[in-house]
Amino acid sequence: MNDMPPEERLAKLTALEEWLDYQLRTTRAKIRTLEAELERGRRQAQRARDEARWKLEPARDRRTVLHRGGCGIWKGDHGFLSRDEALLALEDESLHVEMCGVCNPEPGLRQT
Repeated sequence: MNDMPPEERLAKLTALEEWLDYQLRTTRAKIRTLEAELERGRRQAQRARDEARWKLEPARDRRTVLHRGGCGIWKGDHGFLSRDEALLALEDESLHVEMCGVCNPEPGLRQT
């Protein structure tokens, strides 16, 4: 390339720079797309884990409310219960457990 006149070298280097800039923009766009896909996948997996569990809203007015793990009525992000634990809580008369009227946790507790 050194045997070319400076104008021709500049033109070639400018074309190379534009091509590399295009490649960099394209690569960065692909990275952003893949990062967004991974984040969506993580959120979906978390939502699926939450829906497979239950949670008890602490007693208010002498009643405890059972929710599906993903219910937005009670935002508690701790104290998740397995199916068996939720069934035990329902059997415990001292807890006065009621089903949430919004997320309807009962179908998930039925025997399959």
